[in-house]
Amino acid sequence: MTRIYKILTYCIATVWIANGLFCKVLNLVPRHEQIVARILGDDHSRLLTILIGLSEIIMAVWILSGYKTKLNAIAQITIVATMNTLEFILVPDLLLWGKLNSMFAFIFILVVYFNEFYLNKKQLK
Repeated sequence: MTRIYKILTYCIATVWIANGLFCKVLNLVPRHEQIVARILGDDHSRLLTILIGLSEIIMAVWILSGYKTKLNAIAQITIVATMNTLEFILVPDLLLWGKLNSMFAFIFILVVYFNEFYLNKKQLK
């Protein structure tokens, strides 16, 4: 692995861990639960937020494992694009940067794509 690939991989995993563990599971950013409540309903929003957070932590573990990295990158891109499209349409008022959040999501998608499909030298083997 190239050094830049490895650094970006750790950075990408850190984004998933931070959002999953700190923002959702530990509820340090209550806005995330508000987003879930608005989209999926209030009844089980805390439980659903925790489950989403745990899924994000699992994504980070998958990233760090190096297992099926292309499938992982495709999953990340699909999840981030879907999640941000829904939030852009349904709850832009709850997003940290409003509709501008979609720009940051797009940049994250580009970083994931670039890291896996350009920098990952394993694909040449």
